Amino acid sequence: MADLRSDTVTRPTPGMREAMAKAAVGDDVFGDDPTVNALEAHVAALFGHEAALFAPSGTMANQIALQLVVPPGGELLAGADAHVVTYEVGAAAMLGGISTRTWQPDSADLDVEVIAGMIRPAGYPSVPTAAIAVEQTHNLGGGGVVPLATIQHLRAVADKHGIALHCDGARIWHAHIADGVPLAEYGALFDTLSVCLSKGLGAPVGSLIIGSREKITRARVLRKRLGGGMRQVGILAAAGRYALDNQLQRLTEDHERARIIAEALSPFGVVDPERVRTNLVPLDLSKHNLDAPTLAARAAERGVLIAAMLPRTARLVTHLDLTDEAMDQTIEVISDLLA
Repeated sequence: MADLRSDTVTRPTPGMREAMAKAAVGDDVFGDDPTVNALEAHVAALFGHEAALFAPSGTMANQIALQLVVPPGGELLAGADAHVVTYEVGAAAMLGGISTRTWQPDSADLDVEVIAGMIRPAGYPSVPTAAIAVEQTHNLGGGGVVPLATIQHLRAVADKHGIALHCDGARIWHAHIADGVPLAEYGALFDTLSVCLSKGLGAPVGSLIIGSREKITRARVLRKRLGGGMRQVGILAAAGRYALDNQLQRLTEDHERARIIAEALSPFGVVDPERVRTNLVPLDLSKHNLDAPTLAARAAERGVLIAAMLPRTARLVTHLDLTDEAMDQTIEVISDLLA
């Protein structure tokens, strides 16, 4: 099968497995696992922050970060299709008591003035806005990269109103490679970030929450409350460190392959190659006679796995384990079905 459902389907490379097998470990709940401690310090330094905390999933990392910047009863502003409000099964409301309000349309092309106009000050009987969430890169926005200047503008708005800025940076590595913006420059603009090691980078599991030392001290309590306090987690942390050291720069290959796929499928009117800048290829089927679930089912019958994200939106994702043969097969099968 050619599996392009997500960049989470990758398997550890031999070098990564060797690093995991040799990892020095301790008990992370007691804070004495040397490998995870080193990973946390390394990632915090990459983004220019004081501290970081390893979590087993991106959803947990996001929700911990949101609870750090939005008190119960406070409000989070986010895009209508943002992962934190769309794909995290209502966790912000259920676990954090966080109210969310969203802007439309939602993509990497943020309208900062629209967002600024949504901010509510404290005072009876409104729900005060406490934070804004930015997704970098933007999943349902086709892997689009939010421009640095846009985030800087949004940071100025947040500072003016005394509210926080959170980055769902599951694929911020791709934005870093695509635009060449240093990770520390992104980090300087956000109060909290979550970054994922299993999307694109190829680690089997793991995300990190990044912020000030005071925030990460509180995050450790929240992680324990959510059941994320683990023991000899250095085995997993070793995979993440290997991924950062060996599989970050190669993301350019995934971006190039995504562009090739987009150019091959563009004659069918389902994708604009100029908007495919990272490793996600969204297919807009709104003017096509196939819906996304049908396209995905028929592609699977011919050995190609893709994701039906919305009724009329399918998605292909390039990644570490995608071979040239699988890419050629994908282009042939999807072209056939669209034709």
